[in-house]
Amino acid sequence: MRIRMTERRGGQIFACALFVCVAWVGSFSAPPPARAWSSTLPDGAVADWPTADGVGATHASPLGDITPARVSGLEIAWTYQTGDVDDGHGDTAGSAFEATPVMVDGILFVSSPFSRVHAIDAETGTRLWVFDAHLDRDNARQGMTTSRGVSSWLDRRQPPSEPCSRRIFFAAFDARLFALDARTGLRCMDFGAAGEIDLGGDVAHIESKRHIYKQTAPPTVVGDVVVVGSSIFDSQFANSPSGLLRGVDARTGKLLWKWEPLSTLPGEKIGEAIVATGAANAWATLVADEARDLVFVPTGSASPDHWGGFRPGNNLYANSIVALRGSTGEKVWHFQVVHHDLWDYDLPTPPALITVTRNGVAVPAVAQATKTGHIFVLHRETGEPLFPVVERAVPASDVPGETASPTQPFPVLPRSLSPQSFGPLDAWGLTPFDRAACRSKLLGLRSEGVYTPPSLRGSVVIPGFLGGMEWGGVAFDASSGLLLTNTNNVPMVTTLIPVADAGASVVDPNAKMSLARQAPAPYVVKREPLVSPLGVPCIAPPWGMLHAVDLQTGAVRWETPLGGLRDITWFPTPKFWGSPNLGGPLVTGGVVFIAAALDSRFRAFDLTTGQLLWERDLPASAQATPMTYRVRHGGRQLVVIAAGGHAGLGSTLGDYVVAFALPTVAARAVRPALRRLP
Repeated sequence: MRIRMTERRGGQIFACALFVCVAWVGSFSAPPPARAWSSTLPDGAVADWPTADGVGATHASPLGDITPARVSGLEIAWTYQTGDVDDGHGDTAGSAFEATPVMVDGILFVSSPFSRVHAIDAETGTRLWVFDAHLDRDNARQGMTTSRGVSSWLDRRQPPSEPCSRRIFFAAFDARLFALDARTGLRCMDFGAAGEIDLGGDVAHIESKRHIYKQTAPPTVVGDVVVVGSSIFDSQFANSPSGLLRGVDARTGKLLWKWEPLSTLPGEKIGEAIVATGAANAWATLVADEARDLVFVPTGSASPDHWGGFRPGNNLYANSIVALRGSTGEKVWHFQVVHHDLWDYDLPTPPALITVTRNGVAVPAVAQATKTGHIFVLHRETGEPLFPVVERAVPASDVPGETASPTQPFPVLPRSLSPQSFGPLDAWGLTPFDRAACRSKLLGLRSEGVYTPPSLRGSVVIPGFLGGMEWGGVAFDASSGLLLTNTNNVPMVTTLIPVADAGASVVDPNAKMSLARQAPAPYVVKREPLVSPLGVPCIAPPWGMLHAVDLQTGAVRWETPLGGLRDITWFPTPKFWGSPNLGGPLVTGGVVFIAAALDSRFRAFDLTTGQLLWERDLPASAQATPMTYRVRHGGRQLVVIAAGGHAGLGSTLGDYVVAFALPTVAARAVRPALRRLP
């Protein structure tokens, strides 16, 4: 593998042509006054970070050393480099460092893009061991190589001194599941075949499609069961590989159960229609509620993404939150948030397990953020909405062979955090010429608001494929009832092209193009951002936002533009423009930490008011979600983030893991000398 440290300027969404500042006025409700914060743990207590998304995917810590009053004193405690990055100029599509580490027993575990696991002394940043899965390069050529984390499990039947008494579970990009000894990084040989399981071996319709079947999320552990979903590349085939979920024994790797998300399997009949579909896979992180023996599954769309003629109906269990019994795989309940998806509106975020108060009673709930900018708040045990959800009429399809759903579910509260419509009168540009070009483009497109179906002339997708919300997830502060989330605001265009008119190039799976075949559908799909001739979004900024939502009442407390565009343009852009972003927030001690934007900066906001409290340059862009912990009693609270950029977004690449802490008398920055991986 050729490993390069690069800075790549020029993203796929924006051109380097932002040279005019324009006025923009936002209206936000006045935030409440700031409050004092303290830890809910005993003073100086140890606090692990046992799962990548935090307990219940809430991205929250009870630690309280770092507060709004103290956050400005943060300094770098240590920096670690993985040596694992590629800009896509070689034989891969490039890399994205999207992982959130876990920390248990004083060791930080983080996965790097090319399927390596690094164990790091969590207090000093010193390397302890590295495991290399030796990624199948031929099977990794299609798609951005990435990994979003690992999971940890303690075998309570074994003495702590025994090998593999604590295991690290890791799913490599080429769909292999590994069990590693947490202390040594060696394989747990009693798991599967010499410590690994091939996750693609029993998946329906994977023949000749192995190259589009991947793993990017950390495995999820519920009790003694390891549960894994899959990542399946969009729009390549109608009968994509199945989105099969599996639960395996954490000790032996033995298959315990399977669950198929498609109610109708490929090739079965519904009336006179032949169903040829697949996917509906869960590529976002699954979330465990061990006390209830539940695992919450956010599923994606059935294939192909943008034409549903082969999959009539609502496509039950696709685009749904599904609660499965962790020990058996039995479905307990489900709630579908998009019917008959034609927009690539997968459920991208881990469902957050929260508690809300209704009529003075604490209610266990799950909050699911979506690409449409909606947040569905459901009862955790039954799936019943805790805020009303209504079915509203949406535009019909005018494409021969397609029948779009006549209605879609909309939560009454909270309101959508993303624009729901965008037409010619809304066109924006850096110059009058730019705006006129955008307006002219919009006049030629179908644009009837959210859920406008794909069309032969092109349809505006608002919100776009990147959301709304994305895979970074939400944060939830239990003491205030506030949910924190970041959003994107970059509309897209989807155009269906008859296969006969598309040209021969669409049959080449390795070609770098904006067309996807959807074989054997009668239409090729073209997907592109809705931008001006200068490469700037045709919609007015901000293009990225951070929001705080009160889940007791459903009200939006505050929202503020997030980030800048320094990584992809030479011109300094106004802060109120915001930035497209990938990654998520962390909340601790009344402070919201987030990077995510395309400017290589790490920021801290006041949880109560949304005020920017602190920001710091990172050595590379951070399209990842931060985490926090304290290793030893009386030690410092550290906040850690992976800063490695995203080749597909054009952000600054790197291979860094950076830890921040408040200074102490003996504190000093630690930067170990690290060798590059072979």
